[in-house]
Amino acid sequence: MVFKTRVTETLGIRYPIFQGGMAWASNAELVAAVSDAGGLGILGAGGMSAKELSLQIDRIRKLTDKPFGVNLYYLNPQIEEQKRVVLDKKPPVVTVGAGNPGKDIPLFKESGITVMPVVATVDYGRRMEKLGADILIAEGYEAGGHVGEITTLTLVPQLIDKVSIPVVAAGGIADGRGLVAAFALGAEGIQMGTRFLASEECHIHKNYKDAILKAKDRSTIVTGHPSGVKVRVIKNQLARKFVERVEEGASLEELEVLGMGALRKAVLLGDTEMGSLMAGQIAGLISDIKPAARIIEDIIAEAMDVVLKLYNTLYREEKNG
Repeated sequence: MVFKTRVTETLGIRYPIFQGGMAWASNAELVAAVSDAGGLGILGAGGMSAKELSLQIDRIRKLTDKPFGVNLYYLNPQIEEQKRVVLDKKPPVVTVGAGNPGKDIPLFKESGITVMPVVATVDYGRRMEKLGADILIAEGYEAGGHVGEITTLTLVPQLIDKVSIPVVAAGGIADGRGLVAAFALGAEGIQMGTRFLASEECHIHKNYKDAILKAKDRSTIVTGHPSGVKVRVIKNQLARKFVERVEEGASLEELEVLGMGALRKAVLLGDTEMGSLMAGQIAGLISDIKPAARIIEDIIAEAMDVVLKLYNTLYREEKNG
């Protein structure tokens, strides 16, 4: 299957498949593996110091000569230092989320960096387009980690109808069927996080990966304060405590203390009870660990089969009709 979309042409990649920039989880090895396989690997800068970000960008460039991206999490206390690193190192792509990157978009673009905000509403996507964003990543409620309130199925087509720049679908996608569905909605690419957590190159703890493999359709839950950031995770003791504390009227500050360092516990220590096991609802579809390149190859092959089956079905109906 040959993909020629505005996304692949703008970024110079073979396949319109992004690996989500997951804090603590997407390191240089995973990013390079995805980019080498024809997709777009994205480094998760959340949780990194500016020095670590600089070192990781250098390492990616040693591992691959293909395009890659850096995800900047605007709630990171070191975001200003990280932005300076990005402007100095000039990665080909920057994805931005959890904050307003408006004043920074012109600076990134002047440095030759393609800017792709992660958006959860149509209005925010339109605002990012006006500010100069090149591509929008429409992330639905099904996604793992920080989420909005609108599902991918409804967000993507509504956003596409209101903007003129390319849209990449994210949330609830892990196979070739999801890729075809996203394109049917008008998207020109997909982004996957949870699927790439279950890859050989992803360095998260084995316990975390095992939790994804064991997950079913109802294994995740959205936690967080009603007035704060919402996070989708696999249900465990920490998630239950979050729900209990919210019902008891805990403040946003109290919940922040409860969740402090929880993602690190999951990723590095393999704590599946008090760690934050960020994962999307699609985790129930994932049953194996394999190389990132194989993940991409399998998705493309399955997408081809789906398209052919759809064509044969519709063509047969047209002949019979």
